[in-house]
Amino acid sequence: MEVVYFTLVGIVLYLASDWILQRVEIAAGRRLEHRTLIFFALLLTLALVSFSLIRWYTGNP
Repeated sequence: MEVVYFTLVGIVLYLASDWILQRVEIAAGRRLEHRTLIFFALLLTLALVSFSLIRWYTGNP
């Protein structure tokens, strides 16, 4: 069941990272130069935090 949680959260995080990046670009008024790296950093940060929380809530160390 844990694999299902990771998969669903991964999909949501991908969409959330894209949405956050679009909002940052709108606020900046331009397309960011290193868009791919910023997207990766957002996704990685969100994934590490949320996957740690999933492991903690499911009781795995």
